[in-house]
Amino acid sequence: MRTWREICTFRQRRKARICGRARHREMEAQMIALTFENARVLRPSGWDDGPLSIGGGLILDDAAGRRVDLAGYDVLPGIVDTHGDGFERHMAPRRGALRERDAGMVACAAELAANGITTATLAQFWSWEGGMRGPEFAEEVFAAVAAVAPTVPVDLRLQLRLETHFLEAFERAEAAVARWGIGYVVFNDHLPHERLAAGRKPPRLTGQALKSGRSPETHLALMQALHARTEEVPEAIDALCARLAARGVAMGSHDDRSAEGRAAWRARGVRVSEFPETPEAAEAARAGGDSVVLGAPNVVRGASHAGNVAAAELIAAGLCDALASDYHYPAPARAAWRCVELGLLDEATAWRLVSEGPARMLGLLDRGRLEPGLRADLVVMDRATRRIVMTIAAGQVAWLSGEVAARLF
Repeated sequence: MRTWREICTFRQRRKARICGRARHREMEAQMIALTFENARVLRPSGWDDGPLSIGGGLILDDAAGRRVDLAGYDVLPGIVDTHGDGFERHMAPRRGALRERDAGMVACAAELAANGITTATLAQFWSWEGGMRGPEFAEEVFAAVAAVAPTVPVDLRLQLRLETHFLEAFERAEAAVARWGIGYVVFNDHLPHERLAAGRKPPRLTGQALKSGRSPETHLALMQALHARTEEVPEAIDALCARLAARGVAMGSHDDRSAEGRAAWRARGVRVSEFPETPEAAEAARAGGDSVVLGAPNVVRGASHAGNVAAAELIAAGLCDALASDYHYPAPARAAWRCVELGLLDEATAWRLVSEGPARMLGLLDRGRLEPGLRADLVVMDRATRRIVMTIAAGQVAWLSGEVAARLF
């Protein structure tokens, strides 16, 4: 007999499928046919000022629909975000007081579009840390995405961030991957092992305990119990990675620190290194043919907030495949231009780190470039201010602001 949670989940998924089919038909009708003229367009070959046409949700070879003068504006590929948890502030705007769920996810989609993000990977913890990082909150996020994704132009995707020592929750996590069609799992380890091994209290214990809804004593006891099972972790991870790989799930490791650690993850089929903390780890990833994701806020800030290697240093060394929003959705576009301002990259190469690079990393070969036949995912930017004034996702207007609105209508 199914539990009430399973029955509710089944009903939510069935409703989402039915609503999704109806909404898909509506969205097809909303796809626009336009030809943009007099703009500077960033194509795979570089900048040019030729017209760009879209129709039926795709970039077209020939002119279509009404012509729109975009003199003074730049047209670039839509941003593909491989890792971002900025949605948390929408889902839970005040801890313990309000959870917005579906409405929050709609607001998140609007923010993504306003920042030029046309494909978003929402990175949700599945962690012993509890609260907004616990499995219960994760399932709320997954349900909200399932309900909202079919109704918005931005492509909302899921990443499950699994804590390596949370062994008792592996089965439930794997079931969530199957239930919600999650295509990307990343492994984290946030246990302060050195302090726990030394019998010392971790820093900020009380604050972390309050976020989890536990007393500091209970939270510390949980961490100690998880740390005590360290020897069991490698075998459990090996088996889980094998099962996920068989499902075709992409996998990444978070905060790699050494070449040896990266090699161990690669041996399990974990081919993405997210936010490596040292040049050694990033170099090992590149040497092994793995993808390297860096944090866009790190580039904008000029340094890691945790004191690790600066992303700009790795970009200068050619050790970056994708820049991710991490915790701030405006950061990818700003980081790309910051790379240009610092003299690290030219404009086309810098923008590829937030468009074509991440799209290829995620296996999404239908986007990330402005080429005929690909999805009509594009950003219109004011050339003078570099402010995003229009975002089109899959041929639909997802964000529109300022003078360009008058030109469009």
